[in-house]
Amino acid sequence: MKKIIAILIIFSSIQAGLAQNKKTDKALLVKNWIDTKMFVFYPQTAMPMSGNVRQLTPDFDLTINKDTLMSYLPYFGRAYNVEYGATQSPFNFTSTRFDYVVTAKKKGGWDIVITIKDAKEQITYMLSVSFSGYGSLQITSTNRQPISFNGYITELNGKHTNRK
Repeated sequence: MKKIIAILIIFSSIQAGLAQNKKTDKALLVKNWIDTKMFVFYPQTAMPMSGNVRQLTPDFDLTINKDTLMSYLPYFGRAYNVEYGATQSPFNFTSTRFDYVVTAKKKGGWDIVITIKDAKEQITYMLSVSFSGYGSLQITSTNRQPISFNGYITELNGKHTNRK
């Protein structure tokens, strides 16, 4: 009986060690994607300042590919100043002029602040990413109410292109 208990204890410690290694490997992978600026954020829910939380289809994304940012995100909320006849989301664009600042969080994960410099209005993306790759994105703009998204980041593969 004691041998069985000892074997179970050893087996459970090995499993715990393997699970910890998987977490560490995932964290290193996520850190590499963020440091090299090569990842895609896929939002699963949108949370406008006013209104209900909305589940999103997998069609939307925010792609960072080194020196290019491709945003294809919906907008739900109040606009204060909009061009006459504008029909597409204000967060559907490609930019090559942006600041990208990464800060490590004290309790783990990363905060990424992206400031778009070539848009008609001031737009800031604040992406908070956990070790496991789950993220929360908040977009602020001078002409609109803020909007937040929850989702995850993943590695940028060569097949990804911006949809316009």
